[in-house]
Amino acid sequence: MTSITATSAAATASTAGKVASPYNNLNETDFLKLLTTQLANQDPTNPVDNTQMLAQLAQFSTLSAQNQTNTNLTTISDQISKLTGVPIKVG
Repeated sequence: MTSITATSAAATASTAGKVASPYNNLNETDFLKLLTTQLANQDPTNPVDNTQMLAQLAQFSTLSAQNQTNTNLTTISDQISKLTGVPIKVG
């Protein structure tokens, strides 16, 4: 059994936010590829729970809608700033 000292745990926690994760760059296409791969390779005697899959789809759909809303608000803010000459910060 391996033990972790407090200093090594703290060092790991402090560097965790600084490392760029490839998971932050996933998009809808990547999500659908993962989902279909999961379905294709699941154990037929123990399939994935449908409610979990629907929850994942709903969460991804919500996140996608929020991102689109943010993009739209940024565009509107930029247009208002151009018209009025007053910068508006979104977010």
